[in-house]
Amino acid sequence: MDAETLAPSNVTFAAGKDLAEAIAAWHGWLHSERRVSSHTSDAYSRDLASFLAFLRDHLGDAADLAALSALKPADFRSYLAHRAGESIARSSIARGMSTLRNFFRFLDRTGRVHNPAVKSVKTPRLPQSVPKALDEVDALDAIRSAGALQNEPWLAARDQALMLLLYGCGLRLGEALSLTWSTRTDADTLRIVGKGRKERIVPVLPIVKAAIAGYRDLCPFKNSGDAPLFLGARGKPLSPRIIQRQMEALRAQLGLHEHATPHALRHSFATHLLAKGGDLRTIQELLGHASLSTTQRYTAVDESHLIRTYRDTHPRAKTR
Repeated sequence: MDAETLAPSNVTFAAGKDLAEAIAAWHGWLHSERRVSSHTSDAYSRDLASFLAFLRDHLGDAADLAALSALKPADFRSYLAHRAGESIARSSIARGMSTLRNFFRFLDRTGRVHNPAVKSVKTPRLPQSVPKALDEVDALDAIRSAGALQNEPWLAARDQALMLLLYGCGLRLGEALSLTWSTRTDADTLRIVGKGRKERIVPVLPIVKAAIAGYRDLCPFKNSGDAPLFLGARGKPLSPRIIQRQMEALRAQLGLHEHATPHALRHSFATHLLAKGGDLRTIQELLGHASLSTTQRYTAVDESHLIRTYRDTHPRAKTR
């Protein structure tokens, strides 16, 4: 008999009663122990719901804990084949299997289900993506030109200050927009709460501090406390889509490549630090990466720049 349960993200799971209770406990653990963001929780929920929907058709009934205990490697491989047949991207399939491993580890640790079969199934190998950074000239041109897109001086100051935070401190857009009026932006460092609520300290360049101070002075909405630092034209919290659209306009105006987004400014921060001799461990800490392997992707960016420069300038590198 199906017993449907809702995750906090309002994703519906078709599951037996004991499995529904386990899913609720898993969500509680994700938030209280793992401290995952709502965005990550939603993604996990969709992945698990997709798997359980497959099992309902695959097994002929809604799964319960006993059904999960009895799953064989062939069942998980059938799920992968099913997803591939739906033309689901390999990155989404890989993330879905990561979610299942996480869920089955939780079930094992809490004594509900012990089934190592999920560990024996290999996910599709993903191509190593390389961060898309702007070169130094383009990054600075984008920041200088951002203000020209606004008619109001305080909005121009806001956009420049925000983009300087992304490029000068390596912040994610969401991290910059989470700053409040009480944040000490005149200090030499900022305490940032990033993904997984992980805290890190980032240095603040004098030019970034000056830009934020100029925006604060010009902003007509004088807030305090936990009110957002960056505001929209009507005094409401600034939507990330506004800044994304500004970058789209700058792409057309300055002839930037299609990957020139607000997040590309963060990539540029890391790439340019590495090119100037910054070490990977320090850059990892500044970006808030949990794994050094994530930061190591920037070495490929820097290496490609070196190869391109060599080919363009070395007389022996040119074919005749």
